Amino acid sequence: METKMAIVIRADLGLSCGKAVAQGAHAAVECARLAREKKAAVVRKWHSEGQKKVVLRVPDLQALEELERKARQRGLTTVLIRDAGLTEVPPGTPTALAIGPAAGNNIDPLTGQLPLY
Repeated sequence: METKMAIVIRADLGLSCGKAVAQGAHAAVECARLAREKKAAVVRKWHSEGQKKVVLRVPDLQALEELERKARQRGLTTVLIRDAGLTEVPPGTPTALAIGPAAGNNIDPLTGQLPLY
């Protein structure tokens, strides 16, 4: 099964394109770093397959937190990014969630119904 990472951004914040990209990048980098510490073989496989990522959106904080909870229950690596508050949102605002990398069949049941960002 092909590996992937899902990056999920909150739609309700109305982030500018650049801000959303930055928040997603923070999530992806940190999640990959954490996964490398815990699941090195999966990260190596993900790298060898081209580091597939999919960027999705959820409507609000409640949906983001629920997705994080479900991903953790499945044993997936997750990172929730909270913004520093220097530009568009108040300090500590949860903006993005990364899940994985992991086998697509472990991530897709959680994220397959979400729209692309």
